[in-house]
Amino acid sequence: MIKVSIAGGTGYTAGELLRILLNHPGVTLESVISSSSAGMPVAGIHRDLLGETDITFSDNTGHPDVIFLCLGHGLSRAFLNENDIPAACKVIDLGNDFRNDPVFGERNFVFGLCELNREQIRKANSVANPGCFSSSIMLALLPLAALNKLTDDIHVHAITGSTGAGKKPVGTTHFSYRDNNISVYKPFTHQHLAEIERTLKAAGNKVLPPIQWIPMRGDFTRGIFASVYTRWDNLMSETEVINYYKEYYKTSPFVFVSDEPISLKEVVNTNKCLLHIGFHNGYIHITSVL
Repeated sequence: MIKVSIAGGTGYTAGELLRILLNHPGVTLESVISSSSAGMPVAGIHRDLLGETDITFSDNTGHPDVIFLCLGHGLSRAFLNENDIPAACKVIDLGNDFRNDPVFGERNFVFGLCELNREQIRKANSVANPGCFSSSIMLALLPLAALNKLTDDIHVHAITGSTGAGKKPVGTTHFSYRDNNISVYKPFTHQHLAEIERTLKAAGNKVLPPIQWIPMRGDFTRGIFASVYTRWDNLMSETEVINYYKEYYKTSPFVFVSDEPISLKEVVNTNKCLLHIGFHNGYIHITSVL
């Protein structure tokens, strides 16, 4: 059995991770770390786990084989500095600390987009999970990047649910603000741009055009809805492009190309990313939902 610890155990990502790991036949939970909730039942915070586990929060890491860092952005590096994590222990960071700055002491974090880096992840001792917005956008564009077909400005409009901002309440996550509302934030400057650009270049698009991205907050709880379009050179037919996307993702068990238009409700509470591809007047348009 693989012994797993989770740091930052009270947040949304930790709750989802716990639900998955509690049902994994090859995993046992070593420690769910929260200094503020130490001694309290995990199911007292994550109410959907009531009756699933009697484990309590701890203020120490235990002796895991793998530790997941479900901490706020900017806190994972500090956690590793403050805790003596053995070199043999694998580290999987769900924050953004190591996506663009992967070196920490003897550790070199592999970017955890399995649709691109599957073999590297299998061998890795440390993994930096990609961001939510960036995952939806990268999966929409990876096949085109692999062909070096991204040559004109890439336009993105993407909407996130409120849980993407984390569990700590702030003004823009309150129900009274989010309900029946939509708003733009960080236009053209979102922090996920760097990992998107680096990944698309690594996939094969060595010279990447500008990404004109407008991130938005939606009035729903979970999920990302991304609409991505760019000019298309028409050297492949529409059918050839769609078939190419399906071929590209045929070994990726969570990514599906739909022949019909897609919506967010088709993926909420799943691990799926659905893509739909359309064409209009020299443009290719990819809808991506996860």
